[in-house]
Amino acid sequence: MNTLLEVLMYGAIATLISGTVLPLLYRSKNTRKASFGLSLISSVLLLGFAGAILYTGKEPVFPAIRYLPGLDFTLAADRLAAGFILLIAAVVPGVSIYSIEYVEHAKSEARKNLQAALTNLFILAMLMVVLAGNMVGFLIFWEIMSLSSLLLVLHDYSSEENKKAGFFYFVMTNISTAFLFLGFIILFRLTGSAEFGPLEYSASELALPFLFLFIGFGVKAGLVPFHKWLPYAHPAAPSSVSALMSGVMLKVAVYGFLRFLLSVSTPELWWGVLIITAGSLSALFGVIYALKENDIKRLLAYSSIENIGIIFTGIGLYIIFRIEGLESLALLSLAGACFHAFNHALFKSLLFLCAGSIVHATGTRKIEAFGGLVKSMPATSALFMVGSVSIAALPPTNGFAGELLLYQAFFQSFAVTNPLLTVFLIIALSSFALTGALAAALFVKLFGITCLAMPRSEKSRLAKEVPKHMLIGPAIPAALCILGGLFSKQLLSLAGWKIEFPDLLLLGLLLGLIYVALFLIIRSKETSSARISETWGCGIPTLAPYMEYSSAGFSEPLVMIFKNIYRTKIVHRAEYFDRQESLFKNGNVEIRLLRFFEEYLYIPPALAIESFSKYVSKLQNGKLDSYVLYAFLAVIVLIIATGGFV
Repeated sequence: MNTLLEVLMYGAIATLISGTVLPLLYRSKNTRKASFGLSLISSVLLLGFAGAILYTGKEPVFPAIRYLPGLDFTLAADRLAAGFILLIAAVVPGVSIYSIEYVEHAKSEARKNLQAALTNLFILAMLMVVLAGNMVGFLIFWEIMSLSSLLLVLHDYSSEENKKAGFFYFVMTNISTAFLFLGFIILFRLTGSAEFGPLEYSASELALPFLFLFIGFGVKAGLVPFHKWLPYAHPAAPSSVSALMSGVMLKVAVYGFLRFLLSVSTPELWWGVLIITAGSLSALFGVIYALKENDIKRLLAYSSIENIGIIFTGIGLYIIFRIEGLESLALLSLAGACFHAFNHALFKSLLFLCAGSIVHATGTRKIEAFGGLVKSMPATSALFMVGSVSIAALPPTNGFAGELLLYQAFFQSFAVTNPLLTVFLIIALSSFALTGALAAALFVKLFGITCLAMPRSEKSRLAKEVPKHMLIGPAIPAALCILGGLFSKQLLSLAGWKIEFPDLLLLGLLLGLIYVALFLIIRSKETSSARISETWGCGIPTLAPYMEYSSAGFSEPLVMIFKNIYRTKIVHRAEYFDRQESLFKNGNVEIRLLRFFEEYLYIPPALAIESFSKYVSKLQNGKLDSYVLYAFLAVIVLIIATGGFV
């Protein structure tokens, strides 16, 4: 078995390396097809590799290269790693097939080939992060993952929007790496080893690495308040890359955090409280900010923040129930978090791929310009509907199954004996339920405004269905969203989760019969002798697109409810002919939402660093004597800091 696993793993790595190198050597459409075909083959090999580990329970370790004394470059896969490798293997096929045609829309042959190569490198790096057997390998591949995704975000480097997004992402990803490095350094000093082994230490000794790793992985995952890079990066990146970033890369950060938490023998209660608080705020703020968005990809980016919040809420529940000695509830919460991570990878990659098709067909990302696409792009609209229903957690899709696990854990939390903790969990449950309701409203808005009614622009009216590769690609995660919901109980059992969960297959069949019956009833009424005419239009001869609900109009009631969060600013600008401001000349009124985290959390430190940098730059006076003095003082400080005089 180990030999077979080794062949599958190294085969997948070799195909991804080949898929990276090939487009760099030869520029042609066939080369790009071969590159994406190799990534598709790698996903099949990874599916067999992860499936074998989950089914047999084997945990192979493959030592490779010794690159530092006492440190071996090892590849290892336990059940946790296998679950996330399975996640990668589930998303990559759809993205690979979709990209065969989608990549051809790039501006030049060089960019097309570079995007194909970087996509394979990005997938390879994420795989290697999950397979890394120690902290050093983890950080090396983490940096390759960050760099390759950064270059993909900057694919259209001539665009100012892409430059800003790339800069924002570059800064945030380096902050993430810095905190991870500090956390790993502390763990190395504590354990004397770089391996991911059991941490049999007191919670007080692990408190600092926990905080560093929580921030490091939280930045990469997009937790509030470290989330602002997502709404910049996703609209700038190609849609196929957005599918990988949101569907897989964010989950790699979740994997790293779980890798640390599951190795800790004695976590503290405040860890769980902090994780649930951050998760609940991320879920709630993510969906609230998504509701007011008019950019389809930015909306989906905020929705990713919401779903990452849901995943971290499940992780926090796991910590709390584990500390309370409620092992069955802890297992249920962990299963819910992991299963929702897997499900989100599927339906969010599906939604980003469909969004890419819509943007390609219409030439715009503005939701207000869409409408009526169900007639001009019926296949894409059907796939988009599957993704919308899944992310809204409606039965019997996989989104419903994942959130149902977490609701089960919440509803059984009355077993917690601490009254203050019980109140906290009730508040968290209320926030969780509100998030679910708002998410349903969000995707009713997105699908309804985008695909239904009449076209709101000429671009939408003239939209054409996308080529077959851009339909087959999203069809794969769409099918998995439905099958993952119907067979969720069986999938959880095969993955080794011994938990009580209802069989959604029967519910799905019942709902399917109801849907078919309703469809037949409606069709029979259409063909009856009843008089059918256009809806009364208040005396207007024909209905016009401007009479329909707009994106902003649909969200307006919710925007008013949460106006204290959005903090709307109304800015008046006016010019007058006279000093008394009696005779109006011209002017305008601007209504904008306060970007709270950006304006109050990110910009002030950035301005402070800029001011400090300007001050430090004055020290560069061009005199050699000054530079020698600076070096001497720096050596003295380092000697003192490292205890050299003790």
